[in-house]
Amino acid sequence: MKTIATRTGKIFYDKQRKLEFLYVGDYGKENNIKSKFLGFDNPINGVKHKEVDLTEKLVVTISTQKGCPMKCMFCDVPKYGYYGNATVDELHWQIETALRESQCKHTKRLNIHFARMGEPTFNFELLDYTTMFMGDMLSEIIKFDTLHPVVSTMLPKSNKRLEEFILEWCNLKNTTFKGEAGLQLSINTTDELQRKEQFRNQSLSLQEISELSNKFPIPKGRKYTLNFAVTKDTILNAKELSRLFNKDIFIVKLTPIHETNSAIENGFDIDGYNDFDVYEKFETPLLNDGWEVIVFVPSKEEDEDRITCGNALISDKE
Repeated sequence: MKTIATRTGKIFYDKQRKLEFLYVGDYGKENNIKSKFLGFDNPINGVKHKEVDLTEKLVVTISTQKGCPMKCMFCDVPKYGYYGNATVDELHWQIETALRESQCKHTKRLNIHFARMGEPTFNFELLDYTTMFMGDMLSEIIKFDTLHPVVSTMLPKSNKRLEEFILEWCNLKNTTFKGEAGLQLSINTTDELQRKEQFRNQSLSLQEISELSNKFPIPKGRKYTLNFAVTKDTILNAKELSRLFNKDIFIVKLTPIHETNSAIENGFDIDGYNDFDVYEKFETPLLNDGWEVIVFVPSKEEDEDRITCGNALISDKE
């Protein structure tokens, strides 16, 4: 296993296991979030790097697969290839390693993101792990006030068990985690042609996602998230989004498309780090149409530290 120190944490990767994961601290909501309904209403024109406090919040992001079978245009992981699912033992090994290496003994909030390499809904061992092992096993390593696991999915249409996975995760959110868990759907645009291009036609259509979401149970705790990684060219029609999805169970999250090699090669306009106008033109119509919106902006330093998916393994492979 090799490590790469970053300015907010550390990246780990194992060429033999074909896995990559990390831990990072958080700048704090007041520094990189704008959200009227959460009480943070100042525009963010660039996030200044500062020292992070892991005892306030510790974020561990792991790979659920070894590489990824999806071919998203904005992601570098397809350059690495795809080598199957991570096992239950490998899921825990990544989290355990990150936590021990962080040297943090107690944190107020421990976020576990199943969102590094891979499409998590292809890996049902993730459900087995979170159901049977995760809380008890992690409490032996670190003390935490709140445990918040998050699944981020690109909704692959080739996954015949997609609905089964997502509905089971929703059930875990409401029962095992008593509402303190997250489900994030990668949407990115309300224009079907633009979406097909970005996801290389490997994701469900917006109408199919809408119909699937009608089967979601009412969420306990926080709502489910519709994620939009945006650029100036993104098409996001608030009225169309309201037609497709239920504001009572979803919020909208706006982020930049990360400055990956693939995003640059494929012509994505990466301006979301320093120019809030990129977000405001999307945020304002959404707010006017009654949506709860979170604008999340990472710092430029995070991309410079190769914090985006697959970069460590790909760089070592080249």
